[in-house]
Amino acid sequence: MKNPAEVLMEELEGERKSLHINGILTAITLIGLLIGVYFQFTQGSALYIAMAFVIAYLAGGIPAAKGALGNLLQKKLDIDLLMVLAALAAAGVGEARDGAILLFLFSLAGTLEEYAMGNTKRAVVALMKLRPDEANLENGAGGIERVSVESLQIGQVVVIKPGEKVPVDGIILSGISAVDQSSMTGESVPVDKDPGDNVFAGTVNGHGVLRVEVTKTSSHSTLAQMIRLVTEAQAKRSPSESFSDWFGERYTILVLLGTLIVLGGFILLGLPYAEAFYKAATLLVVASPCAIVISVPAAILSALAASAKRGMLFKGGAALETFANIDIVAFDKTGTLTEGKMKVSRVVAISMSEHQLMQVAATLEANSEHPLAKSILNHAAEMGISPATVERAEAVPGKGVYVTQEGRRYFAGNRKMLDETGVHVDDKTEQALQDLEAEGKTAIVVGSEVVYGVIGISDTVRASAKATIAELRQRGIKRIVMLTGDHKTVAEEMGKEIGIAPGDIFADLMPTDKVTIINKLRSEGKVSFVGDGVNDAAALATSHVGVAMGTAGSDVALEAADVALLSDDLGALLRARKLSMQANSIIKQNLVFAIGILALMVVVTILWKLPLPLGVIGHEGGTLLVVSNGLRMLWQKS
Repeated sequence: MKNPAEVLMEELEGERKSLHINGILTAITLIGLLIGVYFQFTQGSALYIAMAFVIAYLAGGIPAAKGALGNLLQKKLDIDLLMVLAALAAAGVGEARDGAILLFLFSLAGTLEEYAMGNTKRAVVALMKLRPDEANLENGAGGIERVSVESLQIGQVVVIKPGEKVPVDGIILSGISAVDQSSMTGESVPVDKDPGDNVFAGTVNGHGVLRVEVTKTSSHSTLAQMIRLVTEAQAKRSPSESFSDWFGERYTILVLLGTLIVLGGFILLGLPYAEAFYKAATLLVVASPCAIVISVPAAILSALAASAKRGMLFKGGAALETFANIDIVAFDKTGTLTEGKMKVSRVVAISMSEHQLMQVAATLEANSEHPLAKSILNHAAEMGISPATVERAEAVPGKGVYVTQEGRRYFAGNRKMLDETGVHVDDKTEQALQDLEAEGKTAIVVGSEVVYGVIGISDTVRASAKATIAELRQRGIKRIVMLTGDHKTVAEEMGKEIGIAPGDIFADLMPTDKVTIINKLRSEGKVSFVGDGVNDAAALATSHVGVAMGTAGSDVALEAADVALLSDDLGALLRARKLSMQANSIIKQNLVFAIGILALMVVVTILWKLPLPLGVIGHEGGTLLVVSNGLRMLWQKS
């Protein structure tokens, strides 16, 4: 079975051939038109004039006729049929030149439209080119060999040299470098990478040599998933697109019937047959809804491609349109408003200096496998402290760790461990514990026969959280809430810092509780839930638009959300909503312009006399304008 990338490449190749053929036919149509006009102005042979216009009609009309016939066989009427009938009607009233002009401009508009729409797929294909074809694989003999990226298996080790593209998703085993992830996450500044960090296919290694263990095969990498999601998104119809398709088919029937009625009316009013048929042919042209039908997909597809290039994946036009109309944003706390990385935020030294306290703490936590141990070790390393050697270590699940050094027993742990040791808790220690707990920090007590000090560890609030929340309010979001499984004290302390009122903070929640709250919020307006996508799949699915943050490398997050933001930057949320609002604005602009120009030309045609060439130019020019207006999102830099 072919993967989405291969299917898309085949589709694009087929479209390239089709575009090439249509371009040639458009050129032939123009040549036939120009030759016919030349012979008309030079009083050339009627035969030559007829031959030239026949060439123009065949080259410009056969593709449209083919499309119209195919739809007729499926019992559908489309715009192609209107154009063919209008051109034949023009020839029937002795205006073959105007019919040739119509077919040339219709052919040109179709060719340019096909080229423009291909840009959205070409943007996705550009993602495919980010990944190199070969990688440096470590072989069993300790050497390196060049192999195809498709052949790499999970667990193998590749070497990425300075300046090379990362071939697959993996985890760094050794080496330090800065990796340019702009192609994946939209981050403009290279990200520092150390052993244990993840790297993604298609990103660019900086100055260092990296040894990377493969964690995903090429067909399952984040880049491959991006390509699949963007491809699927382009196939999904938004509400506006669905209406546009529905409208186009029914409106075509209305135009055909309306033209026949108007033609009969002109004849009953006594207009000469030639003039009546001419006006009817003009009406067929100007009343065709090309610009209306194409205005919506032009904007939607451009926005989807533009967002993908910036590390924001909308799963279809429906999510794109709805996101612009969100009233309430509900944030998960951990990993979304915070970095999801515990760090030492406060050190309270009680019976020794802070440096001595961290030396003892580092020695203790070096023998612990608890996630918080790494926070203390990192903080000690920043102070230039290394753990000492111990004689014996004992981890106590749910409490902490003991070590014995030079015959003396030390401990580091929570209140339960402190109670277990029987060490006296003086007023200073108790106050430090209460203060840290009130601030929402995890308190680690370090001591031996006495308490040496208390270390406060907490999750770090994202630097952009406060500014993002403030700007969302400025941009019309009516309510912002925080949902978290943490204690209310912890959540409210953070709410003060980032600007969320206590009444909008829901704490001590289980995943099912989040779903219940989002269902209640839905009664107040359209809700977007922003989370990390791993533990909040149900909440993401319950909201009108689920947004997963920092999803590069996360299969669950990419699948769970309606919008996947590949970077951890909260600013990407603002950029995604801005793009969504811009797309909706462009759709409205296009529809107003397309309907306006159509109505104007129809009225002028019926009540006065609109020259067919002018009607052709107005019709096809309007189509090209709405396409160009939609595609400008592809060309914007931010």
